[in-house]
Amino acid sequence: MNTLNKYNLNNQLCVISGGAGLLGEKHAEAILDGNGRVVLLDINEQLLNEKVNKLNQTYPDKVWGYKLDITNESEVEKIINKITTEIDNIDILINNAANNPHVKESSENFNRLENFPINQWNQDFAVGLTGAFLLSKYIGPLMAKNKKGVILNIASDLGVIAPDQRIYKKAGVDESKQNVKPVTYSVIKHGIIGLTKYLSTYWATEGVRANSVSFSGVKNNQPDDFIKKLSDLIPMNRMADIDEYKGAILFLCSDASSYMNGSNVIIDGGRTSW
Repeated sequence: MNTLNKYNLNNQLCVISGGAGLLGEKHAEAILDGNGRVVLLDINEQLLNEKVNKLNQTYPDKVWGYKLDITNESEVEKIINKITTEIDNIDILINNAANNPHVKESSENFNRLENFPINQWNQDFAVGLTGAFLLSKYIGPLMAKNKKGVILNIASDLGVIAPDQRIYKKAGVDESKQNVKPVTYSVIKHGIIGLTKYLSTYWATEGVRANSVSFSGVKNNQPDDFIKKLSDLIPMNRMADIDEYKGAILFLCSDASSYMNGSNVIIDGGRTSW
């Protein structure tokens, strides 16, 4: 087979959680550019419908959307059954959904570890890790039955390293009151990589591969001082552009990566090399 032909998804159906989010749409475009079809899942129905309609303008009749709370197991089972009944078998799962708690100022300093609320911890884990587990639990066996499938988990450079809290520091503010990147995001992304390795061995003999990809930050209207501080930590001296991860998504979901299993692909401009 011609090498480029291996990137052709040949109308395979891909389910993407967090599909109405910033990168969810870009993951969808990568799959669609590779001649695949896409089902977006998201809890935000209005934004979900907007993204589905937008994508269908460029890729007619190749995009569907289902409102879903991925932390609710009975809902997950119901929606997966609907997708396979109403559309087709699921060939690819991209576990993309995650809460991304932002660094923000508050008098209570809830972002700091000492003050971080347990209910926020539980909520973040429910979306970012439990949701990926549940979707894998119900889609993985279907893939195994069909003897083919790809599970791609979206991790982060913060699934490989810890947040560098120095980029959030402000001059003249006491150390105990400095804002920080909350604990959950990095811990969950480390967990996503662990889940990937588990899944990569679980259905390997049934034709199901599982990999993860660890992206660095995407430039998206952040404050200039933040962009500079983060860029200074990256050898390429810049954040990622919004479209720069699409090639990796298509590669990891296609036969071009047919012998990759259990890998975590780091795409971070070289940040983790320092």
